[in-house]
Parts: sequence; C-alpha cells; structure tokens
Amino acid sequence: MHQNPGGLSAAEIHTERKEQQRRRRNSLLLVVPILLFLFFAFVAPISSMLHRSIYNPTLVELIPDTVNALSNWDRTGTPKPETLLTFSIELQQLAKKRESGRLASAVNRSYPGATSLINATARKLRNVDPNQLAQTGHLALLDTDPRWSETKLWQAIDRLGAKYRIDNYLTALDLERDAQGNIQKRQSSNIYIDLYSKTLSMSLIITLLCIALGYPVAYCLAHAPARVAGVLLVMVLLPFWTSFLVRTTAWIALLQTNGVINSLLQSVGIIDQPLELLYTSLATILAMTHILLPFMILPLYSVMKGIDPSHVKAALSLGSPPFSAFVRVYLPQTVPGLSAGSLLVFITAVGYYIIPALVGGTDGQMISNIIAYHMQQSNNWGLASALGSLLLAVIVILYWLYDRLVGASNLKLS
Repeated sequence: MHQNPGGLSAAEIHTERKEQQRRRRNSLLLVVPILLFLFFAFVAPISSMLHRSIYNPTLVELIPDTVNALSNWDRTGTPKPETLLTFSIELQQLAKKRESGRLASAVNRSYPGATSLINATARKLRNVDPNQLAQTGHLALLDTDPRWSETKLWQAIDRLGAKYRIDNYLTALDLERDAQGNIQKRQSSNIYIDLYSKTLSMSLIITLLCIALGYPVAYCLAHAPARVAGVLLVMVLLPFWTSFLVRTTAWIALLQTNGVINSLLQSVGIIDQPLELLYTSLATILAMTHILLPFMILPLYSVMKGIDPSHVKAALSLGSPPFSAFVRVYLPQTVPGLSAGSLLVFITAVGYYIIPALVGGTDGQMISNIIAYHMQQSNNWGLASALGSLLLAVIVILYWLYDRLVGASNLKLS
C-alpha cells in the first residue's frame, strides 16, 4: 500500500480528513443556536430599523399614478392639468376607501396645513360623479381650494413620492429642505439636537454619580471580612429582587410635593415652601442613579477582589504616602472594572425610557421618550427609526472612542 512521507496511508489520510470535517460540522451545530439568537434578536431588528428610517412608501402606495406623473414635472409653477386630473381621481378613490387621512398625514409632515386641505378636498370630491371627474377633475380640484395651485405643495408631494429618502434623518437633525430642495437648518425650532445633548449630559452625570457612590462601596465590599462582605453584597443585590415599578413608585413617594423629602425639610425648618422635585431632570437623575448603581458596583467589586493587596503594601513600605499609593498603584488596577461599569451605566442610561416617563415629566424627558411618542402616538415610525438609528450611531462612536483611548480588551465584567 502506498504511504506518504509522514507514514500515513492514503486511506488513513482520507479517514482523518473525514474526522476533521465531522468535528467542524459538530462545532458549527453547537454555535447555530447563538447565531440564530443574534440574528433574530439583534441583526434583524436593527436592520429593520435602519430600513424603515429611509423607506417611505406611503405616497407610492396611495397615489402611484400621480407620483409617476410628477416625475416629468420641472418643479416650477403648477403641474400639468393631466396631473391634477389624475390626482383628483385617486383622491376620490382614497376618500371612498377612507384612506385619505393617511395621505393627509404623510403630506402634512412636509407641508404644514395639508391635513385639513386634503381631508376637506377629499370630502368634496367623494360625491362627485366619476365620469364628470374624469373630464373636469383638475378644475374641480382647483375650485375646492386655491392652495392646490401652489408650487410648494406639489413640490412637497413630489419629494414625498420617492420610496427611499433621508427626510427622516434631516428632521431628526433639525434640518429641512427649502423650496429648491437644498438642505438648511430648520427655521421653526430645534428640538432633537437639544434633546440628544440633554440625554448625553444627563447620562454622563448619572455615570459620574454612580462612580462616586459605587467606587467606595465596591472598595468596602472587596476589603471587608467574608461574612460582612456577604451581607453587604446582598444589600447591593437587593434592588434586583424588588419590582422595578415598586422602586420607581417609591421615588415618586419620596419626591412629590407632600412627599418624604419635602416634609422632612419643612419639619426641620430648612424650607418654608415645598420644593418642586418630582417631574424634573433632578428626579430622573436621582432615580436612574439609584437603579443603575449596582451595574457600577458589581464590575468594580469583581476587579478589586482580584487585586493583590501586597502591591499597595509594597508601595507603602517603600515610603509612598497612602493617597499616592492608592492613586498610582491601586487605582490603575481597577480601570478594567471602572471602564466596564461606566460603559454599562452610560449606555443603559442613554436608552432608558420608563424612569424618565414616570418621574421626569416634561423637563426630565430623554430622547427615548420622544422615540416612544413617535412609535405609539404619532405613528411616525420612519422618524422614530431615524432617531433610534442616530442614537445607535452615537453609542457606536462613543464605544469606538473608548476603544481608542482605553482599549476594549481592558473591559472586565466579572
């Protein structure tokens, strides 16, 4: 039998290759569940969100012939009578199917006042004879309201007719298009940029408060006797065993006008009138710091527990002052836990929704509340997706900066 220089026969090599292939298949089967989980719980939802942020098929679905006719329009003056005739027929069909409101809502986002205009016109055209409308629909449309001859209105309809566009991102960045289609800063108000800045600043304050409160607690946990450390650790974990709604309700009871804090301050004579604590940014920061504090303590504790105490003792024995030994020897070794806790707290705080909605009120709202508003009340899923995509981009950029400055390999969660 022929043998290779390694001493294995061809049959043995073939058997070994089949065995390696079998091992690879088994390894792949073992990771299939986690791959499926990542796809359905992470990749698919985020991909859908990104797609929705630029996909706007409303006008193409509702008035396809008008959108097609406007593609040949030079965007000046009023569109041709044939285009107005086509629109009047499609608007009558929408009115009969009670779908003109969808069209009005979509156009109103680019042309304020379109809701009343389209709904009123749809009601007037609903009972017009279809044969008559097919002959004089353009005249009937102009007779209902003189605004149907405005160039800006038809420019908005033409622009909204594109299936894929970045208008939601422009709105999310407080930008808009002028009559010529150029991008400019929104003249009316700046809502979302201010809200993003407010969300990031509040998240940063919460993270710093968690560091200031969590670092000493983690230090005590790591250096306390085993029995005491066990009791302290149970107290840290206790919030996880308490209902989230109960903890938030407790903060409402503490911060309300006649709550515990105001009553205590009034009873000792510090204040004469109750302070407005609830439904403010301060309420959001206090409640979220309390809720997120364990996410800072636990990574810090796990890292501090692994630090060899002889390092600090060696520094002290060599003449270093205690504070200098702590800052130059102990503190750098806790950076992995500190950075992991900071990332956990900051990223969680940026996307938090329930606490700002319950205790923050209008003053303490964050960007997550506005995203929820567009998803649940205004039904503007495109804008909600664009706001969510920008929030995701901010998180990715911050993580990239962290990786460049500190290094992602320094993360240590447990």
